[in-house]
Amino acid sequence: MKLINGYDLMDYAKKHGYILPAFNTTNLEMTYAIAKGLDDAKLPGYIQISSNNLRLSNPRIIAEIARDAASKYDTPIGLHLDHGKSYEDVKACVDAGFTSIMIDASSLPFEQNVEEVKKAVRYCHFYGIPVEAELGALQGKEEDIVNEAEAHTDPAMVADFVNTTECDLLAVAVGNVHGLELEPHVDLDLLKTIADISPVPLVLHGGSGIPFDVIQKARKCGLLKINYGSDLRKEFIRTFGEAYENTNHKAHDVISLSMAAVDSVAAKACELVKIINA
Repeated sequence: MKLINGYDLMDYAKKHGYILPAFNTTNLEMTYAIAKGLDDAKLPGYIQISSNNLRLSNPRIIAEIARDAASKYDTPIGLHLDHGKSYEDVKACVDAGFTSIMIDASSLPFEQNVEEVKKAVRYCHFYGIPVEAELGALQGKEEDIVNEAEAHTDPAMVADFVNTTECDLLAVAVGNVHGLELEPHVDLDLLKTIADISPVPLVLHGGSGIPFDVIQKARKCGLLKINYGSDLRKEFIRTFGEAYENTNHKAHDVISLSMAAVDSVAAKACELVKIINA
């Protein structure tokens, strides 16, 4: 199946009551593993890549690999830009064939955040691509590690932000954190308050640290998309780490290790998408 347009993927999830996992990839093997894991579970989701990883490769190459990975299966899979740093990143990914986009200007003052999102929305909507935006200043941002534990989205700003920017998904800060260094404390009451106000579905970043029972409750509070990165990276690194400690040189065959890493990452992706949609 070809990569699925972001609007179609969102509609499919709403129709069937799914939460869409967005799994961050950092290389070819993880991209194929994510597609395999989603198909093994027979549940929809995203292959997702952060702007930082655009520095390692060309968006067109990334999109071509994702298209090939998705083409092997019949499960609905989208390709999403995570934490787009700039309009240039957004444009490059849309032009390359990404099926949905996030523009992250949440560290800027409210008015500047709005203007950056509006600019991205104009370009993306022209090509029929949905846009995720974030409301709530991010603290402690460093590469893929973002501390949102002390930066909560203000419900009073939600309707104005969404209506003015015309974004299609809203990432919120309700005590969730990126990475595994900090413990998340998701405020479900705040999430419910925001969901009651927001004209669009909600997104939680930092899914790897959030207990599954909390995610199940968040599912009833307008949550449509949740991001996972650390869980899959740990599986990938573990496979190579175990081989590194093995003194048998035959254990260092990179091709075999890469294939084993695909299997372990796929199994983790399959496990996660099943649990959050149980």
